[in-house]
Amino acid sequence: MMADLTGIVVLMLLLVASEARVGDSTETSFCTETKECLEYDLVCKNEEYEVRHYDSTKWVSADAQSYFMEVAINRGFMKLFRYIQGANDAGVKIDMTAPVIIKTKEDRSVWQQSNYTVSFLFPSRYQNGEAIPKPTEESVYLTNMPESHVYVKSYGGWMLDMTSRYYSRHLREQLDAVQASYKKDVHYDVGYDSPMKIFNRHNEVWYIVDGKPVCPAAK
Repeated sequence: MMADLTGIVVLMLLLVASEARVGDSTETSFCTETKECLEYDLVCKNEEYEVRHYDSTKWVSADAQSYFMEVAINRGFMKLFRYIQGANDAGVKIDMTAPVIIKTKEDRSVWQQSNYTVSFLFPSRYQNGEAIPKPTEESVYLTNMPESHVYVKSYGGWMLDMTSRYYSRHLREQLDAVQASYKKDVHYDVGYDSPMKIFNRHNEVWYIVDGKPVCPAAK
C-alpha cells in the first residue's frame, strides 16, 4: 500500500514539474505589453549570457521565406495574427502573449531565400488543458516546445537581420570559449515588444543546450 502511495505521489510531482509555465507578465520586468508571458527558472548568469530552464510549452507556428529576415517575420506574424483573431475552427479570439520566437537557420545566406518559423505562445488556459482551436489556414500549425535549458543573450533596440547575426555570433563565440555544448544548426530570435514600443525594448538570442549547461562564474 505504501509503495502504491509513493508511486502516486511521484507521478503527481512529475506532472506538476512538466506543466507549462505561462503566467502573469508582472513577474517579468521586460514583459510589459501582454497579460501573460513565458516564465522560466534562472540557472546561472554572467556578463555575457545566462542559462534558463523552460518547461514544455504549446505554440502556434507558421513558416515564411524571404531574402530578408524582417520580411519573413512579418509574413509569418500576419498568418498567426489572423489565427488569434479568429481564423480557427472555433472562431474565437485568443489573447496575445509574449514572447514571439523565430526559429532561424545558422547557414542562411544573403544570396538565397531562407525559411523562418515564427511562433506565438498560447495563453495559460490552453497550456493547462483547454482544447486548442485548430487553424483554418493550411500554413499555420500547432507545435510543442519540449522542456529544455537555453543559453540566452539579451539586447535592446530592434530585432533585425543585422542584429540577429551580430548577437548570435557574439553568443556563439562566448559559448565556444567555455566549450559549451549546444545545438548549432539553428538559433531562436526572441522578441517581447510590439512595433509601437519605442523605448526600453527587449530582445534575445537563444541556443538550446545540448547536454549539461556550462555556468561559468560572473567576472
